[in-house]
Amino acid sequence: MRAHCLRRAIALGVILHSVAACSRGVHSGRVDAGVGARIARVEQGLLPSMRVQGRAFAPASVEQSMRAHGVPAVSVAVINNGRIEWARAYGYADVESRKPATTATLFQAASISKPVTAVGALRLVEQGRLSLDEDVNVKLRAWKVPANELTSRQPVTLRLLLTHSSGLTVHGFPGYAPGVAVPTVVQLLDGEKPANTAAVRADIEPGSRWRYSGGGTTVMQLLMSDVTGEPFPSLMSRLALVPIGMKASTYEQPLPASRAAEAATGYRSATKAVAGRYHTYPEMAAAGLWTTPSDLARLVIEIQRSFRGESNKVLTRAMTVAMLTRGVGSHGLGPGIDGAGDSLRFSHGGANEGFRATFTGFATRGQGAVVMTNSDAGGVVAAEIIQAIAREYGWPGFSQRVITPIAMSPETMRQYVGMYLLTGSKVQLSIAVEDGQLMATQTGGAPFELVATGTDVLTPLVDAPPFRFERDSGGRVTTLVVGTVRLTRTP
Repeated sequence: MRAHCLRRAIALGVILHSVAACSRGVHSGRVDAGVGARIARVEQGLLPSMRVQGRAFAPASVEQSMRAHGVPAVSVAVINNGRIEWARAYGYADVESRKPATTATLFQAASISKPVTAVGALRLVEQGRLSLDEDVNVKLRAWKVPANELTSRQPVTLRLLLTHSSGLTVHGFPGYAPGVAVPTVVQLLDGEKPANTAAVRADIEPGSRWRYSGGGTTVMQLLMSDVTGEPFPSLMSRLALVPIGMKASTYEQPLPASRAAEAATGYRSATKAVAGRYHTYPEMAAAGLWTTPSDLARLVIEIQRSFRGESNKVLTRAMTVAMLTRGVGSHGLGPGIDGAGDSLRFSHGGANEGFRATFTGFATRGQGAVVMTNSDAGGVVAAEIIQAIAREYGWPGFSQRVITPIAMSPETMRQYVGMYLLTGSKVQLSIAVEDGQLMATQTGGAPFELVATGTDVLTPLVDAPPFRFERDSGGRVTTLVVGTVRLTRTP
């Protein structure tokens, strides 16, 4: 263990010293001996999703990974043979009060809200209330996508919103702390105070390429409410949550005070809670769902059953097949899509202030998993748990990736050091040299190592695309490209 990691682990031990008592997990229902053995192997078999050639990595337990990364609570649900085979929660929903997390603890789903919203939108399509390929401005009432030369060539449609190819701006949202004024959806879309994000506008020709847009999903939120006349939370309950049996879930923002005791507290670090416990997200469709892993697992199972033609509680088989068909880029009509045939899977991750979550489900295999955490550092732990589940249950496409590092001089390392900003948002990522290694930190998140794997290519040792850097004519690093996202280095 590197020195700074050891220091952090020791410090976290003071706060999380009794996680061990919870680390065996608060589980849901009885499990037979065979399943119990599988749970134990998952709990004791965490490995990084990628390994650096020449470095040894011993398996860690869930408890050890939580302690090392400063994650107070983790909740897991595993799908096998088309049902929830087991669900467990670990650690603390609230560190200060030592309140244990349970499988009923509510977490913010963050961007996992988007594929759930997609189910509701597609149901409105099947009901004839919306069309996938109609200009959304036809049915928008309270606000319209501002017309420009780009939208005159190709209007924004629901299909483009669902596949993140609408050309609309605003990647994500930081939310609003308690006591802070919360904007209306129209104020959000126009970037007007008290909104804390920029206006949502088309700056790329719609349909021309993939670019993730929470702003586009917020347009979809308004569209769905405009055509039905219903508040978004009750609309989504009627269209998706209730039919699927997601009884604990709600899109209500802020979370009603009567349910606050059910919710986990979000943490920016092991010792720093989100002010007021959690933020409010008026961007409900994009980031506002409160839920549990078991409820999300019910959604995954319903999509799997519909894909196989065994259920039409919310969508027909034809619509579900369309939903799980890759469009522009890596998304279908809502979720991310990987693999094909027996390996076809749908997935999504989520990151709100103090919360990280992920899910994956196989379309035909009746397998999948959901992991939710209450920490900005939870993504690393969630990825390790997903990998352990994949190994135990024989999922295709989840083998540990081995990367081959290349040598980099201290002088070259320093060329990447600095702050990188995502235009039009508050997303910031800093890169620094620490103990002779490059470390990156997104605002409020935990640091992670970057390993040189090519010319101006640094591979993060987390579940993320390679970092590719661009230089100006003078050789100075000016831009960081992560997938389709471009961040500009500050002077």
